[in-house]
This record gives sequence, C-alpha cells and structure tokens, in this order.
Amino acid sequence: MAVFALGDPHLPLGIDKPMNKFGSRWDNYVERLADNWQAAVGKNDTVVIPGDFSWATYIEQAERDFEYLERLNGRKIIVKGNHDYWWTTMTKMNEYIAAHGFKSISFLQNNSYTADGVSICGTRGWICPASVGFTESDRKYHAREVARLELSLKCAETDEIYVFTHYPPMSRMCEGNEFTEMMKRYGVKKCIYGHLHANAHCSRIPQDVDGIEYILVASDFLRFEPKLIKD
Repeated sequence: MAVFALGDPHLPLGIDKPMNKFGSRWDNYVERLADNWQAAVGKNDTVVIPGDFSWATYIEQAERDFEYLERLNGRKIIVKGNHDYWWTTMTKMNEYIAAHGFKSISFLQNNSYTADGVSICGTRGWICPASVGFTESDRKYHAREVARLELSLKCAETDEIYVFTHYPPMSRMCEGNEFTEMMKRYGVKKCIYGHLHANAHCSRIPQDVDGIEYILVASDFLRFEPKLIKD
C-alpha cells in the first residue's frame, strides 16, 4: 500500500467550467489525470485530494465528478478547498456517497484516517496571518481552522502524522503562526497542500521548515500526476 496526493483537480463534469482558459497546461486535463492516476496508483493505495475537487455549486451537481473519481484506483480522501462550494455537512456528504454507492470516497474534517502506518489529518486552512490585507474577519476563520486541525490531530492513531491542507499554512517567507506551531507540537512529519496555481507556484514553501517537510501538490504543478507521499 502507498499514499499519494493530488490537489486541485477542479473537475468540471457536472458543470461546464473547463480549466483550459487558464492556459494550455490544462488542455485535456481530465483525461490526462485519469491516465496518470491509473498508471501510478494501485487498487490498495490511498490518494488524498487536498481541496478544490469539483466546480459544482451543490453536491447534486457533482455526481459525475464523484462517478469519475469512484472509477479510479484506490481509496480517496477529500479535504475541503476554497472552491468546493458543494461541500456541506459531514452527515449529508456521507449520506450522499452511501446513497450513490461511492464506496472508495471519504471526507476529511475534524477526523483522521490511517493508511500504511500513516495518520492522515488535516483541514482546509485559511490565508496566512502574515498576508497583506489580513483582517479581523480572516483571523476568526484562521482560528476556526486551527481548532479543526487540532480536532483532526487528536484523532491520529500513529506517530507518523501527515497533515493535508488546501491553503499553504504559511508563505515562502516561513513566518510561523498558530497553524504551524500546532503541527510542531503534535510532531507532524509532512504537510501537503495545494491552492497555488501558475505563477503562484513560485510562492511555494521551502521544502523543509522546522523539521516538517512541505509539499505542494496542486494538479497543474504536478502535471496531473499523483505525488507519492509514502511508499
């Protein structure tokens, strides 16, 4: 068994919003992603999607996106992204996938999963407190995400803990904040994140900060190839 990650697939199958308007890198990305996924991921592997899974506004609109994901190899765990407008309560999402027979898909929020000896924890995250224009309203959302991260970390069942977030938890300047301090306190080994596209790839976090390995897994950065996180 192995653990992979691939963020920001922005699937448009249930709603007409293709990504190729953002550049040729996104041409035929739905087909390319499936081909690359099937070539790399085995049936017993796990793939974490740290946000922006589907462009759907409501979960009913995401049915074709979920069907697409269900057909791919492995177990899939989805984290909420800033464009996952379809995301609702855990109860409603779990009822939806059960009703539609999507047996390989789970959601990560205020909980954790274990795969290949790794505790998979995480939350959406928020913009960094050091960001220009960070407001008191942002501080409230950031604090909520820190609390959700701790709820997830408290569920960890192994000492090998990986955190998956949508937003990068800090900027490339590596300023610390409550989020990064929380990960250090719980002994997190790796933090895997998405959200950064195109020129923003240059803003990714240096690979190792205070003993935590930071890994950007936005789909376009990876050329739509799932990233091996733990073999």
